[in-house]
Amino acid sequence: MSLESLGWGPDFDLALSASQSTSAVSLVPGRVVRQHRGLLTVQTSSRALLARAAGRLLHQAESAEALPTIGDWVLLQPPSSGDGEALMQAVLPRRSVLKRREAGSEHDGQLIAANVDVVFLVVGLDGNFNPRRIERALTLAWNSGATPVVLLSKADLAADAAARVLEVQALAPGVDVLAVSAKEDLGIEEVRARIPAAKTGVLLGSSGVGKSTLANRLLDAARLVTQPVRAEDDKGRHTTTHRELFVLDHGGLVIDGPGMRELGLWGEDEKVSLAQAFADVFALAEGCRFNDCGHRNEPGCAVTAAVQAGTLPEERRANFEKLLREQSSTARQVDAAAQRENKRTQRKQTQDGAQRGRAKRRGE
Repeated sequence: MSLESLGWGPDFDLALSASQSTSAVSLVPGRVVRQHRGLLTVQTSSRALLARAAGRLLHQAESAEALPTIGDWVLLQPPSSGDGEALMQAVLPRRSVLKRREAGSEHDGQLIAANVDVVFLVVGLDGNFNPRRIERALTLAWNSGATPVVLLSKADLAADAAARVLEVQALAPGVDVLAVSAKEDLGIEEVRARIPAAKTGVLLGSSGVGKSTLANRLLDAARLVTQPVRAEDDKGRHTTTHRELFVLDHGGLVIDGPGMRELGLWGEDEKVSLAQAFADVFALAEGCRFNDCGHRNEPGCAVTAAVQAGTLPEERRANFEKLLREQSSTARQVDAAAQRENKRTQRKQTQDGAQRGRAKRRGE
């Protein structure tokens, strides 16, 4: 398997050259194609290897976000024996990264996938449909640096699939919205067309929305285990317990992983991604009388006027405010955590310097 078929390009060639020039050992490039808890599988041009992060990489990582995840390109030190583990010595700079706030945490991020070109937001039409969650997922997707595409799955179960497509198109201007059904083979070719050869897509959605069934259909093989949703509440079982990158027959690549109930915003550019997910609200805000308008009770607020006129749904304005507050809160918490870490580093450097000074005075 060639590296180019896995998405390798000239930018990674440059990064490889720079890393090789500073390494004392010969390193082999590969892409992380499977992630199950802490165990990673990396595909090189010649074989697939089980791999773990080298101590140097773990030590230099400023946070868990700097460690390899599914889709990453890494540099490996091959095992000394044929069946041993390879050591990942470096993670090459990412083209894009999809991440969220870690569930249950206020100041930690969780990587979902790296180096993806398209984020497929999968929403079921059998009871999972939620416009507010779609807006949140779009914000997360735009922040990754990849292109979002909304897939309304299980369209064969919905009598109003066409109306739902129009509804999502209204809240996601400029984003492709497709009604798909793996069972009826509806929209599958349109999905394939959005991940041409050597390009990578990732499936993002709650449990039970049909991600693995869709991945099976794209693969044209039942390689992923699927289970039906619970009839009483349309909630899926967590069948997929790992993340894996698959190569499709036409050369496109797709990543499937566990369903996610929580999609907490995370990242430095969330304000930019909010502007993309809520382009209509930002456009309206330019007409507000005050630059710092909170879009609530301020006089001359163009956003409030649009809500009152019925051209902007109140639910969309409220969700925009909610996500904006969440983004601001997360940014403050991350900044505070970074300041605490800097203080700890400075304190350690001061202590180490004092210790060296004492040792020098003692003649050690």
